[in-house]
Amino acid sequence: MRLSAGSGDSGGNSALKREFEMLAATGRRTHPCCVPSIERAALLQVAASVFDRVTQGSTEGMIKLDGGPFLMGTNSAEGFTADGEGPVREITLDPFYIDAAPVTNAQFREFTRASGYRTEAERFGWSFVFQGHIPEERRAALVEDTVLAASWWCKVPGATWEHPEGPDSNIEARGDYPATHVSWNDAVEFARWAGKRLPTEAEWEFAARGGLEQKRFPWGDDLMPGGRHVCNIWQGEFPARDLAEDGYSGTSPVNAFPPNAYGLYSVSGNTWEWCADWFHPSYHLVGVRTNPTGPARGKARVMKGGSYLCHESYCNRYRVAARTSNTPDSSTTNIGFRCVRDVATV
Repeated sequence: MRLSAGSGDSGGNSALKREFEMLAATGRRTHPCCVPSIERAALLQVAASVFDRVTQGSTEGMIKLDGGPFLMGTNSAEGFTADGEGPVREITLDPFYIDAAPVTNAQFREFTRASGYRTEAERFGWSFVFQGHIPEERRAALVEDTVLAASWWCKVPGATWEHPEGPDSNIEARGDYPATHVSWNDAVEFARWAGKRLPTEAEWEFAARGGLEQKRFPWGDDLMPGGRHVCNIWQGEFPARDLAEDGYSGTSPVNAFPPNAYGLYSVSGNTWEWCADWFHPSYHLVGVRTNPTGPARGKARVMKGGSYLCHESYCNRYRVAARTSNTPDSSTTNIGFRCVRDVATV
């Protein structure tokens, strides 16, 4: 789902409501493989995004991946075709390092204390919080507005990465939890400070697959292998009843569940993760197949991995091939990120 913090206190929320109304009215779903010739011609004119390689940051806590070819995307009928999950295509990547886990609250605190950086949520004065994490008796006092057609998202003044559920919450016991309420712009600033960058969508998916070819999840095709919960997603009836059978009703420590075969934690569920690419549902049909970076312009950035709010009844985007997007200044209680670093060449 797309949520926008907008460019000010309320403008983004109004724009978001208009977007939900438009989508609800049209119900439009187009198949990305069926690109009209005029649109395809237009896509061919869109240059790929260009960014500088980064080879100076520390590789502590990172996994080195050799890159190479892999099959990206899916042709599965369970995929969201309008998101541009397919068709499957062979992509080749250069070697790179990637954080073994999402950036944690403790790491983000180190960044803000060292740099003095204030996130966009702090500057805007509010962020989006899931309704289930706001005590019923406090909602009238804390919630300023809700999103049309997705009323479980609440605009909460004072919600930030340090106060995830609002001004009377804190992260004192959550140092090893993923940092949330971090916009794409904020994530870029952290990455720059750390001498890293955000992963491209292709890098993220290559890493998340853990060397498994065309499997639904980082560990295989079965959501619960051996009947065990191996990721943090929703159980119950969304959005009213969360059974928390996996042990968590919100975010979890980044290493709460087993890593994939590459040693990466929390790549399915827990929090969405920002990628470097601008989102487009069909640009990949004409894009390059070696180190793709997405289009050079757009309105929203790619997010991968799903979150603790994903449920098979409406949003099974905790699959590896799944993708969604959000505007670069948006922040919520279920969006985080991890970084990558390029391998220096001799």
